[in-house]
Amino acid sequence: MPGSITYTFEAIEKCNMCGSDGKTHRVLGKRLNQPQGRKPKGKIGISTTVMQCTTCSLIYANPMPIPANIQDHYGVAPEEYWTESYFEDDPLLFGRELDKLKTLMKIEPGYKSLDIGAGIGKIMKALEMAGFDGYGLEPSEPFYKRAIEKMGIKPEKIKMSTVEEAEYPANHFDFITLGVVLEHLYHPSEVLEKVVHWLKPGGIIHVEVPSSKWLVSKIINTYYTLTCSEYVGNISPMHVPFHLYEFGLESFAENAKKNKYEIAAHEYFVCPTYLPKIFDGILRSYMAKTDTGMQLIVWLRKK
Repeated sequence: MPGSITYTFEAIEKCNMCGSDGKTHRVLGKRLNQPQGRKPKGKIGISTTVMQCTTCSLIYANPMPIPANIQDHYGVAPEEYWTESYFEDDPLLFGRELDKLKTLMKIEPGYKSLDIGAGIGKIMKALEMAGFDGYGLEPSEPFYKRAIEKMGIKPEKIKMSTVEEAEYPANHFDFITLGVVLEHLYHPSEVLEKVVHWLKPGGIIHVEVPSSKWLVSKIINTYYTLTCSEYVGNISPMHVPFHLYEFGLESFAENAKKNKYEIAAHEYFVCPTYLPKIFDGILRSYMAKTDTGMQLIVWLRKK
């Protein structure tokens, strides 16, 4: 059983992305505050209900567990990251994303980019190399300091703040990236509204999130059903990696109607299966063909 964390639990009455009535949503099962393994029924802990929006496929916890101190979730010890190799530049980092971005917009001199969840600034540097005037937003003080001290990021280029508390001028950036960020935020639609406000008309937002269509979750859920368990493998709001949501492409299509953007492109990444390696070949091939991989990548254009 994990260590002590104090939570408040927020009742969810409507879908955060599309706004549909939560009373119409489907209960998928329960999720423990620890990795569940093959026999979650035998584990001691607290759980929350996992639900899926029947309009846009968003998967979420209801009630939503919110820690009294966010550092209980994200207060990672520096030693877990900071070896010398961690600070080495990676010439291939964000290369695939930049190749895709160049099919959606022409990068002009003076274009501004913003990396939300900038870490130590590696993607900021990759965007600078691609021709952007790169900026970053990072809520963790240790990461923020290392970005400046170890990676040479200029202090005026990076802010230490959560995205919810940050402020930038309207119509300021040409490109904003939210890679593996949105699934950790309690109110993603409100964050998207804010980010779109910072973006210039015609600008692009890159978002990478867990997919609600992931085949492996469906396989795990089928196993739990066959073993008469009420648990599911979706999301992990109270244990690593602290995912609060899984998104469908429909989540963004519906959200676009109220947040003034359009989906410019999308794709799915297969990623690891986390199942016995004997199944990897056939499952990865099937997921690639059926768009049921773990990660959904969407490219949003401001109207």
